[in-house]
Amino acid sequence: MHYVSVEGLTKSYGINPLFNNISFHINEGEKIALIARNGIGKSTMLRIIAGQEVADAGKVYVNKGVTVALFEQDPKFDENRTVLENIFTSNHPIMSVMRKYEAALEADDAEAITDCIEKIDELGAWDYEAKVHQILSKLNIHHLQNKVNSLSGGQRKRVALAKTLIDIGFEHQHTLLMMDEPTNHLDVGMIEWLEHYLGQESITLLLVTHDRYFLDAVCTEIWELERENMYTYKGDYENYMEKKAARIESELASIDKAKNQYRKELEWMRKQPKARSTKSRSRQDNFYEVEARAKQKIEDAQVQLQVKMSRIGGKVLEVKKVYKSFGDLPILKGFDYTFSKGERIGVIGKNGVGKSTFLNILQGLEKPDTGKINVGETIIFGNFSQQGLKIKENLRVIEYVKTFAENFPLADGSSLNAAQFLELFLFTPDKQYTYLNSLSGGEKKRLQLLTILFTNPNFLILDEPTNDLDLPTLAVLEGFLNDFQGCVLIVSHDRYFMDRLVDHLFVFEGNGEVRDFPGNYTQYRIEEREKEKRGSSLNLQPEPVAKPVEQATKPVEKQTKKLSFKEKQEFEKIEKDIAKLEEEKVTIAEQMSNSNLPFEEIKKFSDRLIAIDNELGMKEFRWLELSEGA
Repeated sequence: MHYVSVEGLTKSYGINPLFNNISFHINEGEKIALIARNGIGKSTMLRIIAGQEVADAGKVYVNKGVTVALFEQDPKFDENRTVLENIFTSNHPIMSVMRKYEAALEADDAEAITDCIEKIDELGAWDYEAKVHQILSKLNIHHLQNKVNSLSGGQRKRVALAKTLIDIGFEHQHTLLMMDEPTNHLDVGMIEWLEHYLGQESITLLLVTHDRYFLDAVCTEIWELERENMYTYKGDYENYMEKKAARIESELASIDKAKNQYRKELEWMRKQPKARSTKSRSRQDNFYEVEARAKQKIEDAQVQLQVKMSRIGGKVLEVKKVYKSFGDLPILKGFDYTFSKGERIGVIGKNGVGKSTFLNILQGLEKPDTGKINVGETIIFGNFSQQGLKIKENLRVIEYVKTFAENFPLADGSSLNAAQFLELFLFTPDKQYTYLNSLSGGEKKRLQLLTILFTNPNFLILDEPTNDLDLPTLAVLEGFLNDFQGCVLIVSHDRYFMDRLVDHLFVFEGNGEVRDFPGNYTQYRIEEREKEKRGSSLNLQPEPVAKPVEQATKPVEKQTKKLSFKEKQEFEKIEKDIAKLEEEKVTIAEQMSNSNLPFEEIKKFSDRLIAIDNELGMKEFRWLELSEGA
């Protein structure tokens, strides 16, 4: 089934073309990754397909039976309404009772809970309720009665993601889900859950992401926007890199051939008299086509990081018996470590366990409760923080850079002026005179990286550096960090990025405990899974619930608790439902063994088996959750 057809799509901003005369189709069940450099038009294309923006030329056809859902990087809410009201916006009977049910659970109103349970039974909506509960719990969304305008940026992103996933699982059988960087502001556990969720669900997906493990786990096809065109690649990210390299090599060979032909044709044109005969007109026309091909430029421009590093002495950084707490929430309990030259350390842990606070303490931006931080005399920190660019006024890009310095030393001993340095980071002369507030999120991140590197740091602290950076820039940043002779401390939810760079990990396990793990993230996860199989999990503390209005001063409650009245009923019902689904699965398998069945019946049974497997997976997952308190 065709979901979307796009023909001759063209879009420019001023004199800068984003894409020109591109056409494509999206069919049911396809999972496509859309990639491009920052500022090329990925987000713009999603908004055009969703009908939120108008193209300069071309047409977008959306099948009348298809609903387009767009999850954006900067979600929009009704700011004066609660989290609950923003998530459950439909007035459909099932959505209404879900809204009342979640509100009753939060208020612990037994009478209202009982009324909602009866209505959910009447509507046969327990499957939907289980999915809603799974989404809210996995994305750590609590305090549903808080106003959206009191939430942090990360909380807003998770609420928007929950709303999108709940909506597409509710009303529409045929939905094209478009997601713009959904993994930003999610911790690794949430990202892995979302991978599994999108992989299991029968979803048609168009995804913009910089997370290469997430891309490979979810998508089977990659589309790249480049030089105003669209290129399509089947398979994973590694296959895309190989096929792209082959395509560029082929294009360069074609241009070389055209150049040779152009030289011959140019010589012929110059020899022709001014009054040319009509017989040679076709060759004249062909000359201009050859000229255009010969003068093509295949620009595979990349950010160039050649910044000089300040000398690093014998003493780097010593952390001695550091304690830090916020109220009753411990962040560090006697943390003790001596950093060595050239170390590359990853910092992982759930959101809210204090990773960013730890980085600030190392740099002297926050004080520990007790303990000492001894920084070597030659150490210059380069701090890439989540706060982004620090802008006092809306300057042009080149004016902003000149507030730091006019000239910048490079690793080879030479120096560049501000304009030349900006060009190394793919800021063209036109873009250098753009105002800061007109830059895309990725361009702002690239500019932030530039301003940090030309201070010549020898101890880089990178707090979520991959958010909003495009894949080509990430690849170059990885190469630069691999060659960097100083220390690197990285907080990132990008598992691929971590695996490429770090030698060991500081694992923030909660309750102030930090473990030094000797390996990268994938090695850590393998060990964790082995422990889970042996029944000896690490017993990590749950992520502290973010309270936008009240300070989190109460101690974290224990995870295990007795089931409520409603949960006991749900637990019993799920057991019966699982048994029924297993029986139906056996019955269908027996019927399909009949070789005389018509094709239509076989397809019908096959579709039902897939649906049963999906439903069983969801119910078994919920059964396991509830069984802990049974």
